[in-house]
Amino acid sequence: MPMLEPSDLHPAVFLDRDGTLMEEVGYCGNPADVRVYPGIPGALEELRLAGFKLIVVTNQSGVARGYFTEADYYAVHAEFLRQLQPARLDGTYFCADDPDHPSFRRKPNPGMLLEAAAAHHVDLSRSFMIGDRGLDIEAGRAAGVRTVLVETLPGDPQLQSQPDAKVKDLVAAAEWILRNRS
Repeated sequence: MPMLEPSDLHPAVFLDRDGTLMEEVGYCGNPADVRVYPGIPGALEELRLAGFKLIVVTNQSGVARGYFTEADYYAVHAEFLRQLQPARLDGTYFCADDPDHPSFRRKPNPGMLLEAAAAHHVDLSRSFMIGDRGLDIEAGRAAGVRTVLVETLPGDPQLQSQPDAKVKDLVAAAEWILRNRS
């Protein structure tokens, strides 16, 4: 396999889903509960036009806990993608593992980000992670990307390290990234 040159690598924005791109409803297994936050499609398109790959990385322990099936997850995902239009994602990675049995893929571990970075030729040094919880920030730090916490939920007591920025929502996060990408 040929080595990639630095010029072959792309910056990315890794995105948490629930509470970051769409309303947090707690173990979303029903497409009727999907509500993408206002302004998200436009903000994602601005990031794409600036050259970023857009990759969702989401913990979905509701599958392992038996709250919903993997088929339910995919039905929710299809509705989520429909509501994101005209924006589109370059990839989506989910981890269904139970938090009582942590894995390298489950945030706060960086596995999903590293897997996506390899598959999509991502330059982690020029990339960002946006999320609403400490788990997202920790995963981003562990993967070597800059991190942005969206404060769409009340304070997270599990936030152990400080993000590079705290903003009110993903629209503000996209604006911050576009100002601080170099």
